[in-house]
Amino acid sequence: MRGIRRTSVAATVTLTAGAVIAGGALATTAQAATVPTPTVVAPGGFVMNNANAATLYSKGADTRRATGSTTKIMTAKVVLAQKNLNLNSTVTIQKAYSDYIVAKGASSAHLIVGDKVTVRQLLYGLMLPSGCDAAYALADKFGTGTTRAARVKSFLGKMNADAKALGLKNTHFDSFDGISNGANYSTPRDLTKIASSAMKNSTFRALVKTKSTKQKVITKSGGYRYMSWTNTNKLLSSYSGMIGIKTGSGSNAKYCLVFAATRNGKTVIGAVLASTSEATRTTDVKKLLDYGFKK
Repeated sequence: MRGIRRTSVAATVTLTAGAVIAGGALATTAQAATVPTPTVVAPGGFVMNNANAATLYSKGADTRRATGSTTKIMTAKVVLAQKNLNLNSTVTIQKAYSDYIVAKGASSAHLIVGDKVTVRQLLYGLMLPSGCDAAYALADKFGTGTTRAARVKSFLGKMNADAKALGLKNTHFDSFDGISNGANYSTPRDLTKIASSAMKNSTFRALVKTKSTKQKVITKSGGYRYMSWTNTNKLLSSYSGMIGIKTGSGSNAKYCLVFAATRNGKTVIGAVLASTSEATRTTDVKKLLDYGFKK
């Protein structure tokens, strides 16, 4: 009888311990499952874990939309993929670049005709103040052909070839800066994939997390001047862990942002397209990042 009682007590203890463990596991699972899905204003949004490409959030993720200056992520990506790239090689700023800015009413890095600017500096001018003049200069530099028009066409071909190589079905570029000629579009999912691929490049990562920079460029007369550029991505200063990537806006694109942030070793990357204002775009992105880190 004593032996039976001891066995019964031991069994009870074992069962109780097992129940505690199982209960704890169920509680943890339930807790993870109750993270509320955020409500965002933007009609298009996508977030993934950058380490394994696991989808964390999706809203209109595959709907084609205008992308504004988030297009410049691919512009930079194509430049940085060039064989034997010399970031210190110089480009002489042409009048065509400044004329283009005036004609389009485009965002500008305020490049001065005749100045000699390095490729690295043009990339800063492209990604921080979102200079369409810098985008034009890079397309002219890294396209091939005997005319500027041919070189730009060649560069656009490289952008689309890169998108195809990434397996993207809903992306097409007809401009180097996002000022569409009628067929410049992508989706939140595709833009996130482009950005994730671009972030594998250390130079790209350094560019998109830079809040501001002051660059010394050579003038036409052989002297020098300083160019100061500030990043349009204000979340670099207001969201803990933010590491990039690129804003975009326009009458068709509205307010866009491709974003990435890292906390506790986890990098969350994503995009919102067509938010209604800069303020709502900021709120949308913060909600999605917070959600992404909890998932």
